[in-house]
Amino acid sequence: MTDLQSHKMNDTTQRNRQGAFTMIEMLIVMAIIAVLLTLSLPKFFLGVDRSKEAVLMENLHTTREVLDKFFSDTGRYPESLSELVEKKYLRSMPIDPITGNSRSWIIIPPVPPYKGQVYDIKSGARGATRDGRPYGSL
Repeated sequence: MTDLQSHKMNDTTQRNRQGAFTMIEMLIVMAIIAVLLTLSLPKFFLGVDRSKEAVLMENLHTTREVLDKFFSDTGRYPESLSELVEKKYLRSMPIDPITGNSRSWIIIPPVPPYKGQVYDIKSGARGATRDGRPYGSL
């Protein structure tokens, strides 16, 4: 090997080493990322739970208002939640954000002499809110 070839190889090797990360540097970066995730993920999931509870409360409030308006207009309560959608009182079936579907609602019928089947709705989700109230009691 000539001096020129040897010099070119050393120059190329040095350039490659300068552009690469060592294993220690990679481990330090991964440790920093792990610490940051450890600090931020619990807050993220708390925010998700908080928003689901807010959506549940809003869906319950809106549906109860619609039930009252339906009763005011017709003199009876609806036979089902889908009747509220059919008669354009709601755009779509309300979704329980805790369970993720619209079929988990607990339907409370009116007391006689009122007609209909849906006087009130409650969440069918198991568990409780962050402040300890069961979802079904909201």
